[in-house]
Amino acid sequence: MVVMSEMWVAAALVCGAAAAWLAGEWQSGARRAQLLLAGGGVVGTGPPKWPRLGCSLRQVRERMRPEWWAPATGLVLAVLGASVLPVLAGAAGLPLLRRARLAREARRARERRGDEVIALCGVLAGEVRAGRQPGEALLRAAHESGGLGEAQAAVLAAARFGGDVPEALAVAARRPGAEGLLGLAACWRVAVDQGAGLAAGLDRLEGALRAQRDQRADLRAQLAGARSTAVMLAGLPALGLLLGTALGADPLRVLLHTGAGLGCLLIGGVLEGAGLWWALRIVRGAEAA
Repeated sequence: MVVMSEMWVAAALVCGAAAAWLAGEWQSGARRAQLLLAGGGVVGTGPPKWPRLGCSLRQVRERMRPEWWAPATGLVLAVLGASVLPVLAGAAGLPLLRRARLAREARRARERRGDEVIALCGVLAGEVRAGRQPGEALLRAAHESGGLGEAQAAVLAAARFGGDVPEALAVAARRPGAEGLLGLAACWRVAVDQGAGLAAGLDRLEGALRAQRDQRADLRAQLAGARSTAVMLAGLPALGLLLGTALGADPLRVLLHTGAGLGCLLIGGVLEGAGLWWALRIVRGAEAA
């Protein structure tokens, strides 16, 4: 009964915070509508308090990284189970979730650079085909597509003042996701040294890069089911704890305050982590291949 009352108190606090957040969002939207309908005039005597609360909650939500849910969940479980072990487990999961988030952001940045390189090749081919010189075409294409990223200044300086453009492109291709610039450097070198058509080579390069990107996206879509299944299976123990609590078995007390429960928790946590790591490793290996 004590555990159930603590769960109801925690649920009430969460619901109260969500209600305050939604009220702040509604009040902020209502005030914007009033200002719009009033033609930009003054509505009321000053800003109400609810928009400030909503704004502060919105800022906290934007600044709070996903990995901080681990210690927050551990703190809630520590209160419900009257033990410090969930807090330690949440603190241990913080760097793992941060590493996963950084890896996901790095993958998105790599994909974004790849798309920018593809756009650069397409725009550059169009500029060359329109009759512009390669240097001038590269300047215009880089400004329109942004495919050179942080190395844009060096590459544009080489193109503007007669420097080694292929070498500058090769340096820019060292960034993850910008490997396609090596092909652009090769096309540039062949076109300048041997007088070959730059536009034709850029068209073939763009097609190859686009096909490679589509192939990766198709493979990732096929592996999404396996990844989702692994994550869902990893969450089944939490569902079991919820069902046990609903049935009145008090699984947190058994796991956190008995010797057998602590042993099962330790062994189950190790097996759970090993299984999830192995399944995700298989998926990542398939993506890399």
